[in-house]
Amino acid sequence: MTVLYEDNHIIIVNKTASEIVQGDKTGDTPLSEIVKQYLKEKYQKPGNVFIGVTHRLDRPVSGLVVFAKTSKALGRLNEMFRVGEVKKTYWAIVKNMPPEPEGELVHYLVRNEKQNKSYAYDSEKPGSKKAILHYRLIGRSDNYCLLEVDLKTGRHHQIRCQLAKMGCPIRGDLKYGFPRSNPDGSICLHARRVRFVHPVSKELIEVVAPVPNSNLWHAFPADI
Repeated sequence: MTVLYEDNHIIIVNKTASEIVQGDKTGDTPLSEIVKQYLKEKYQKPGNVFIGVTHRLDRPVSGLVVFAKTSKALGRLNEMFRVGEVKKTYWAIVKNMPPEPEGELVHYLVRNEKQNKSYAYDSEKPGSKKAILHYRLIGRSDNYCLLEVDLKTGRHHQIRCQLAKMGCPIRGDLKYGFPRSNPDGSICLHARRVRFVHPVSKELIEVVAPVPNSNLWHAFPADI
């Protein structure tokens, strides 16, 4: 975890692929607790530290996570995420060239809770939710393509599921059709940029997270 932005109401960190945002059945220490501990030590707070989770990233995904430091910011940020006022951009390293260098994907996703997996369909199905994203090819290496993805909706495993449906599974993502896992258990999906109007100060906040320090990510031109 690296802190990328902090003020009185918000803290934004760059999560590594192994960290979980919130506690789960593994019992591993979640990122929310690590951030609490960081604030407790930094400000030498004797009592409990407030940290509010505003959104999640899947465990094998790296990149930006926004936490609220006050209940006021949490309530407003939760609403902003709900109505789509927080613009999130992701980078994904995928197998195969997309059919077009840029495009919009619209699918209907059905979530299977038991498998912890979503399935994408071209038409509406019972219990499905509409999922929309925009992608753009921004880099190529010998074996892979780098896509920039803007989410228009926030569905379970949306990017992983929709890109796989397009024929471009994310590197390391066994669940969605990539043949091999990454050695560290990550998948090559990174929450790259977040942009929103600050819930309290009303200033425009834009934060960019450096990509993971691996040869895979650095195989693409540095100027993107």
